[in-house]
Amino acid sequence: MKNKISIKLIVYFSAALIAFSIIIGSLFMILFKNNAVEIHKKDLEKRALTIAGTISELMDGSSLNFRPGMGRQGGMMGIQGGLGSYIRNLDDIAMADAWIVDEELNLLIMGSMSHMQYNYADLPQDADIVVKKVFEGETTFSQGFSKLLKTPALTVGTPIISDGQIIGALLIHSPIQGINDAMSEGFRILFISILTAFVLSVILSVLLALTFTKPLKKMKDTAALLAGGNYKVKTGIEQDDEIGDLAQTMDILSLRLHEAEEERKKVQKQRQDFITNISHELRTPVTVIRGSLEALSDGVVTEPDKVEEYHKQMLKESKSLERLVNDLLELSRLQNTDFKIEMQELNICDVLKDSIRSASNLAREKNINIKYSSDKDILLIKGDYGRLRQMFLTVIDNAVKFSYENKNIYITLKGEQIIIRDEGIGISEEDLPNIFERYYRIKSDENKTGTGLGLTIAKQIALRHNIELFAESKLNEGTSFVFLIRENFE
Repeated sequence: MKNKISIKLIVYFSAALIAFSIIIGSLFMILFKNNAVEIHKKDLEKRALTIAGTISELMDGSSLNFRPGMGRQGGMMGIQGGLGSYIRNLDDIAMADAWIVDEELNLLIMGSMSHMQYNYADLPQDADIVVKKVFEGETTFSQGFSKLLKTPALTVGTPIISDGQIIGALLIHSPIQGINDAMSEGFRILFISILTAFVLSVILSVLLALTFTKPLKKMKDTAALLAGGNYKVKTGIEQDDEIGDLAQTMDILSLRLHEAEEERKKVQKQRQDFITNISHELRTPVTVIRGSLEALSDGVVTEPDKVEEYHKQMLKESKSLERLVNDLLELSRLQNTDFKIEMQELNICDVLKDSIRSASNLAREKNINIKYSSDKDILLIKGDYGRLRQMFLTVIDNAVKFSYENKNIYITLKGEQIIIRDEGIGISEEDLPNIFERYYRIKSDENKTGTGLGLTIAKQIALRHNIELFAESKLNEGTSFVFLIRENFE
């Protein structure tokens, strides 16, 4: 119950039910009363018309006026035959109080209760208006509080016609207390029903609120754990609705965050390894250059041959430093989308042959033979000659570096595909997906001096020339680097 959504749902459901009950109850009472009164009116009207018609038939030209000097009872006793009997039982026939009055509201006949003394005030409320309309030929109604019956009542008035003339007005006066009692009973039943429905709705709203809030609480707890860095957590919610969709989305987010965290850790480790490698690569040449300069500066080395050797060693280490710095700058430039490279039409066959010539010296040291074959002499594309040469040369140098002595390197150009394949140590399945990643370096004796930037730079050059570059390898069997040229301007 401390859950805010549960409380809100219960309040909303209860408020909606109360409002609904008030509206339905009010409409019910109004419609029920109006319908009951209307039915009672029709019943009274039917009885009044029937009685008035019967009196008109039984009169047969007789008069309903009292003879002079006779009281009401005597006047009624003077009416003989079937009409007299019918009038004496008028209240029973009408099943209500009945009067017959003239246009001046004089009581002509008052049914079986004629022994009681009535006067003008005993007539129903608005009797004068009803009688007036009756003598105009209408059947009309009046509703109000009856002093006679001490309760709200309904009066119907209808004309009595004899020889085509209206000779009297029949008034039937009936209480509507039964209608009010029925309304009260109906309202009591309605109230009990609404109260029962309210209790059930509260119970159902609690259950519904719990059904909604339970998965929401799970998602809240999951979100809190995600915010705390636990990216392996899952909601465990399986529902075929919007809440289920939200939970599934959160689980996908958790998976993506976990993958991103693993990638971040991986990149962080690669960066640390890279910094360690770079630090080593920088420290070695700097230490050699500094030691050589100190030896020359202090006069420790004075022999011309030794001095020259020291100079050559410092030049070599300086070139190594230059290469390392250039690789870092090169990668930074290539990964910058704003950096423009010179694109011009060129023959990629010439670039490939130039790269092979440059790598031949390194291959010769290990007695490795580079075999080149092509199904064409010209393959025109748009690109940067120097960058493409650097890309091929990097891959060929890697092939030479990781090949065994006295082996072959096969370079094949067929269609729009270039394959550089060696017979070297190969790359493990674990390392293969990462060889083009920045800072990544395969741990092997052949790669002790590598910085892990060469293949990354080659990959970036390929991307800038719309060339797809990927590798296939098996341990101790060799590696193939495949270049798929997407654009051909031949």
